[in-house]
Amino acid sequence: MLFFLSHLKNLKNILIMDNFKDNRKYKTIGEVAKILNLINLKKGSLSTHTIRFWEKEFKQIKPKIFTGNRRYYDENSINILKKIKFLLKDKGMTLNGVKKVLNSADSDIDHFYNTSIKQKNLIKLKIKKIKKLVIDIKNNG
Repeated sequence: MLFFLSHLKNLKNILIMDNFKDNRKYKTIGEVAKILNLINLKKGSLSTHTIRFWEKEFKQIKPKIFTGNRRYYDENSINILKKIKFLLKDKGMTLNGVKKVLNSADSDIDHFYNTSIKQKNLIKLKIKKIKKLVIDIKNNG
């Protein structure tokens, strides 16, 4: 009987995890590391340990954890992770500084973050145009 109940519980967890993967509302830690472009430069692999560290440091990140400690992140947690990465890596803030910004009710981080992302995309477009011009000049000149 105990054997049967144990397998029934495992089957339930498998069905729940399959449902998460099917509706794609949740992403695995590896998928989130790809989204955030977190790469361990020494090994050339995804840096999932960074996400686990940020999970411990920032209470706003709340992944769903199932059997075998598999983490599944919803869109809200992924957006918070994007903001954390932006503030730490792009703006050079400290962990405590980022915590203050995320905990601040009057923080305008969304506007600041979205504006910065738009600026980055605009710069990428300009670089592509310049690259095309250089190629055209090489080929025609």
